[in-house]
Amino acid sequence: MTTQKATPEFSVREISARETWPVRSVVLRPGQPLSACDYDIDSMPGAFHLGSFTGEQLLTIGSFYPDPHPDLTGSCQYRLRGMATLPDWQGRGLGFLLLDSALQRLTEQGCDLLWCNARVIAAGYYLKFGMQRSGPEFEIEGIGPHWLMFRQLS
Repeated sequence: MTTQKATPEFSVREISARETWPVRSVVLRPGQPLSACDYDIDSMPGAFHLGSFTGEQLLTIGSFYPDPHPDLTGSCQYRLRGMATLPDWQGRGLGFLLLDSALQRLTEQGCDLLWCNARVIAAGYYLKFGMQRSGPEFEIEGIGPHWLMFRQLS
């Protein structure tokens, strides 16, 4: 696990799904209507959403869902979806800070696997975070090429 910690300058806290929409819109769904940022699984039981902040400014988001992947093994799997950092704040460790917070929470809940469909252009980031690639590249229509990636938590 990485060891990024919250600092006086940056913090991580739980936010609502709707609070993720402005960052999702800018980074993940540019040019699409804001409604494209409302994911169908955002309000599923057990889901939670985190944000990295400086003061009250939201900089990074990530959403986590109890959603087992059929090709992966684990008794308690969570899915990461909608991970994004505002462009001017990328490369400063805010995503790792948010993911560390999520991993701590998931581990405390007894989860043993975190997975995501990572955009190929972001796969290097997830590899640096200790995730592994599984299977061939695949296309998500309207978004682009992806890889299934995962990290064992226990």
